[in-house]
Amino acid sequence: MTADIFFQIVTPNEALARLIEHLPRSARTERVGLEAALGRVTAAPLMSPEDSPAFARSAMDGYAVRAADTYGASEGLPAFLTMDGEVPMGAAAERPLQPGTAQLIHTGGMLPPEADAVVMVEYTQPVDETSVEILRPAAPGQHVIQTGEDLAAGDALLPAGHQLRAQDLGTLAALGITEVDAAIPPVVGVLSSGDEVVPADATPAPGQVRDVNATTLSALASQAGAEVREFGVAPDNRAELDRLTRAALDACDLVIISAGSSVSTRDMTADVIGSLGQPGVLAHGIAVKPGKPTIVALADGKPVFGLPGNPVSAMVVFGLVVVPTIRRLLGAVHPDEPPRRRARLTRSLASQTGRIDFVPAALQQRDDEWWATPVLGPSNLIATLVRASGLIRIPLDAGGLPEGAWVDVEPF
Repeated sequence: MTADIFFQIVTPNEALARLIEHLPRSARTERVGLEAALGRVTAAPLMSPEDSPAFARSAMDGYAVRAADTYGASEGLPAFLTMDGEVPMGAAAERPLQPGTAQLIHTGGMLPPEADAVVMVEYTQPVDETSVEILRPAAPGQHVIQTGEDLAAGDALLPAGHQLRAQDLGTLAALGITEVDAAIPPVVGVLSSGDEVVPADATPAPGQVRDVNATTLSALASQAGAEVREFGVAPDNRAELDRLTRAALDACDLVIISAGSSVSTRDMTADVIGSLGQPGVLAHGIAVKPGKPTIVALADGKPVFGLPGNPVSAMVVFGLVVVPTIRRLLGAVHPDEPPRRRARLTRSLASQTGRIDFVPAALQQRDDEWWATPVLGPSNLIATLVRASGLIRIPLDAGGLPEGAWVDVEPF
């Protein structure tokens, strides 16, 4: 695209929509074992292959009974039942429960045939080795987990596009599912630029700064489900920036360039990105503070982002446009809006109409309400995010917010 579209500001959603329409709707997939599946995204719906539980079992320690044998029981007039042994744990309960009898049962034990309830041990009193008092009546089904009560064979378990959590893996294991088809994580290339930027393990000379963004953006990409490769720091030299960017593009599915701070450097980055492939730059400049000088592009099917050099700006924009793109490449179900916490503002905040403002904030709970205290500072100071719990989102045309106003805070 030509340079005359540069800095024609669009909203983050519009920039993202321009990119998403070009991306594939399905991801490349592979089969992985549960031990490697945490955080991976399901490539196909998962159904329950069997009933869970596979047998009726006790939800409490107590006595398996026929509910009818306990009707009318009370502490003043208990029901007396004959002890008929103990339900074995880890084995089938094969001996049917006879009328007027009870079998000792433990949590998770299989309900004996003909039993239809469990009386909690707290509501019983052994009389001797052969009988027990029942102090409260039981209803049919009480304290019993029925066959298929959790899941029935054929029930929908997890949809395609679901990021697997620890509890999901436990459920799959319980059903005997030990492998899943998962999206192959996209490879994200991270490249920093600027003569003033040196690697994090270097000692900066006067006028230089360590590379904050490579570490931050790589961590955020990994957190979003991507595999990350870092390509170092490109100097403010077009030929070298072009060489490193093309190397990243050849090796990766998505490329992020953390651009220098000067206008000339940003223009050079946009020029290089625009030359990588078609359709080129889709948006240069988004209506966000911090993060306005953002570049969103597509080079022959691969997304490329030029993010601001200021760490806070880069982090804000990453959440707005890069995370949804990674999620799309994973085939993940991505909510339209990130999770937010409602809180009241401890001081007034100014904002400019026509853009979305993000302000780092510390969250504190007072009584039953959350309060957000702005953590103010320039967007090139990363420590403001360390002291913050999340970002206050000031809507596009709010024109500022007064002290005490309710705000949306996006937690980190």
